[in-house]
Amino acid sequence: MLSKRLIACLDVRDGKLAKSIRFVDTRDIGDPVEKAREYYLDGLDELVFYDITASSDKRNIMLDVVEAVAEQVFIPLSVGGGIRSVADATDLRLAGAEKINVNSAAVQRPALISECAEAIGSQNIVLSMDIRAVDVSETCQSGYQIVINGGRTPMGLDALAWALQGERLGAGELVINSIDADGTQKGYELKLTAMLAEAVRIPVIASGGAGTPDHLVDVLTQGKADAALVASMVHYGAYTISELKQHLHAHGVKMRMSW
Repeated sequence: MLSKRLIACLDVRDGKLAKSIRFVDTRDIGDPVEKAREYYLDGLDELVFYDITASSDKRNIMLDVVEAVAEQVFIPLSVGGGIRSVADATDLRLAGAEKINVNSAAVQRPALISECAEAIGSQNIVLSMDIRAVDVSETCQSGYQIVINGGRTPMGLDALAWALQGERLGAGELVINSIDADGTQKGYELKLTAMLAEAVRIPVIASGGAGTPDHLVDVLTQGKADAALVASMVHYGAYTISELKQHLHAHGVKMRMSW
């Protein structure tokens, strides 16, 4: 059995660490570089960095902040926000990112996934999906819809269909971010995560809603995720990375431990 991964998410706005609830009421909460190093030293498996307004502002990602974070951590660094071309992906790789997250631009132009996968390898391409629950309809038969531009623009695109298409186009991993659960600290969207994890053959990262260590246990077992992404519960100091990994280990979830 492969080890599960614990991933911390740094949402960055104007160079500062930010956090929102359900993609609104976004507040600045600290320095992303300091947090990245803190989590790395405490045993984090992987770090995700999102420039959360790059797509909606129609600008490129802040490479200087990516470089500053990359200099502080020696674990896989995944970066997303405003990536529209192979050139953008290449710039991020040169800035220190190991994996590239594509989201809004890939929904609008799916060929971006295959172009980037061909250029830098499928294993380095992560399809990040922002998803909201909706009524079941002919266009959204799964009951979940893709939303882009930081949760601002519903696309009428079925999340399950998009996950399968993304895998076919060459994505090496999926991030399943539930907008309904985001920042609530009430638990991951287990039904959504399990549905997509069972449908694809590539690793699935669960995102949105973590508030207690048991939420991580639930999504890595019942939700069948390969990795759990955390933000609020570590950013605000409720738990440390090492405490979360110890809890998972104690509950039978195979983790990479530093001891």
